[in-house]
Amino acid sequence: MFSCNTKTVAKKETNITYEANWESLKQHKTPDWFLDAKFGIYCHWGPYSVPEFENEWYSHWMYVDKNNPEANNKTGQKINKHHIETYGALDTFGYKDFIPMFTAEKFNAAEWAQLFKDAGAKFAGPVSEHADGFAMWDSDLTRWNAKNMGPKRDIMGELSTEIRKRDMKFIATFHRQWLFGWFPTWDENTDAANPEYADLYGPKLKKGDFVYPKNPHKANFNNDKYYPLANKAFNDEWLSRLKEIVDKYNPDMVWFDNKMDIISEAHRKEFLEYYYNHAENRKQDVVSTYKFFDFEEGTAVLDLERSRMKEKKTFPWLTDDSIDWKSWSHISNPQYKTTNRLIDFLVDVVSKNGSVLLNITPKANGEIPEGVKTRLLEMGAWLKLNGEAIYGSRTFKVYGEGDTTITEGHLSENKNADNTAKDIRFTTKGDILYATVLDWPEDEVLNIYTLKKDNAYFNKTITSISLLGYHKKLNFNVDNEALKIELPNKKTGNYAFVFKILAE
Repeated sequence: MFSCNTKTVAKKETNITYEANWESLKQHKTPDWFLDAKFGIYCHWGPYSVPEFENEWYSHWMYVDKNNPEANNKTGQKINKHHIETYGALDTFGYKDFIPMFTAEKFNAAEWAQLFKDAGAKFAGPVSEHADGFAMWDSDLTRWNAKNMGPKRDIMGELSTEIRKRDMKFIATFHRQWLFGWFPTWDENTDAANPEYADLYGPKLKKGDFVYPKNPHKANFNNDKYYPLANKAFNDEWLSRLKEIVDKYNPDMVWFDNKMDIISEAHRKEFLEYYYNHAENRKQDVVSTYKFFDFEEGTAVLDLERSRMKEKKTFPWLTDDSIDWKSWSHISNPQYKTTNRLIDFLVDVVSKNGSVLLNITPKANGEIPEGVKTRLLEMGAWLKLNGEAIYGSRTFKVYGEGDTTITEGHLSENKNADNTAKDIRFTTKGDILYATVLDWPEDEVLNIYTLKKDNAYFNKTITSISLLGYHKKLNFNVDNEALKIELPNKKTGNYAFVFKILAE
């Protein structure tokens, strides 16, 4: 068998009782289903989808006027100006007033779930609660929820049923920690200051009531005065909503946005204790994720945002990225990534022991834009043909070869160029080595330099090579320069090309 450096992770042991301390929580093992799945889909969809303007942070930036500490933000100024000109003053039309407009009249959970399935996703789910404080489930803890207002439907409940019907894992993503200080509850010129809506907009804070983060690396994508720390009441509410989601929907994954370090460490540990014990009692294999340093290493799966690793890692990791270069929610002028870019990203991430959680952007009425559908179905068609190199695969001794370099770091994906035919990524499955070429070579022969004669990575004799989607075996030879594969006269598809290499 080809050597695989992926960390071996056993199935969940039985009879474990987790305690709310990091050492106990490190007993939790990443389940096989996640190691095998590789590709999931989620969606930013809520009242912030109604204005279709700039991005999902509309709920925050609409309030950024001269009275806000972030008044020098150009995006905020643009959204604030647009909001007042379009909807009126902030004391008469606030974020709460988008909720009745978020009707979701064309939402069909079965259609969404089938699209996710057809796209090749193995896990999927909605944003459960974004930074706006609006719960997308039937909550007993807040009146501001999708069952009571807006759609007047249990969005999470409907999607969890339909997603699981199609043999996918159900995930819940949670962003509530951003809510603390998200709305200017100090500003009497806005509806956010009205105590009648405090259960939506969050606790009353003073203007400029910000503190320095304890670890500046957690705020390296913004200025030092990044956020206020949550009080006990907010911490308790954060945890209670998570427990309600776990109890009602039994998610296979609970994913977290960053900024969880405003939540007390005790509350974060208590969540993992509760979730892992809940799953243990149900004999359910679950995953939780974190960004930066929000959980201790080894207690959950590290997640990146709009970024990826330069090199292969020994631990499994996840990256979330949006189908739109500009926004995580639907906007009127989307800038969708090409299908080619999305597939190359997936292949590159998987070769480095990662998985991809792709965000899509439904409209407020529940429609998924045609541009999004097209890309998802094209990804699904590619995975239907080439998925054996992705699903259930493990890493090779090296992730690949090629000229394209990767810039790492939070929100760095827009700094990375498209891949070329020189970029080849490896995965393995048992005795099979897959070499995926990220564009069709211009020459008649494909050179894989990593697999040259007497290379350092395996001492097998190659017996056959085939191109997935092509009906004939390919001629090849190995010399001191490279493994050289004779290509068909015409390319066999539009995206990444998978060569299946057998050896003994």
